[in-house]
Amino acid sequence: MKAISLKHACFAYPSGAEMHFNFDVKPSERLAILGASGSGKSTLLHLLAGFETLQSGAVFFENADFSLAEPAKRPISILFQDNNLFGHLTIAQNIGLGLIPRLQLSKSQKDAVNLALAKVGLTGLGNRLPSELSGGERQRAALARCLLRDKPVLLLDEPFAALGPAMRVEMLDLVLALQAEKNLTVIMVTHSADDAAHFATQIGFIEAGALNATLPVSVLKYPPKGSALEAYLGSRHNNS
Repeated sequence: MKAISLKHACFAYPSGAEMHFNFDVKPSERLAILGASGSGKSTLLHLLAGFETLQSGAVFFENADFSLAEPAKRPISILFQDNNLFGHLTIAQNIGLGLIPRLQLSKSQKDAVNLALAKVGLTGLGNRLPSELSGGERQRAALARCLLRDKPVLLLDEPFAALGPAMRVEMLDLVLALQAEKNLTVIMVTHSADDAAHFATQIGFIEAGALNATLPVSVLKYPPKGSALEAYLGSRHNNS
């Protein structure tokens, strides 16, 4: 069974440059997407989420074609680098948006919000505004909102890039724990090979506008000699 499949998927930018994706992701897999700046990593997530539309090919979730489905109809949640919290709403209200946009929550839904807060280590902070939390706490709140949506696929678009190394590892470990609990399939875009090695089971390296296969995360330690991946890893690999 495949959680996600991109079949000969093609996307063209207004400039005429094209992206080509043709690969599968297994259920509960943790895939890290690497590539140079501007290589199309975020574009890939936007295609999966439905924010961009394919020119040709298809996107499948669990063998169902979602190529033309609206973002809200897709079985995914996405966490951005900018946590997209609303500054005028409390943290609990921001998280509650994952359940119902009107925020008319039942008691059981409010209990679910409190449970999500607890799972991400924000117990007691639900009545605060985003401006009253640290950057790491805001990302925890945004992650809680994703979890409350209870979708089987989680997309991470460099959500922890602005955090320091220790906090990034802490957040990745939190996602790992939640992924294991809920059996999520996770695709994470990152510039950090260290973050990918810490988090992922597979990696995808976008090269020359294409990604046609994923590789075991061990390839980060032993990239093929003379490959674009080895050149991308550069001094990190040479010093390992």
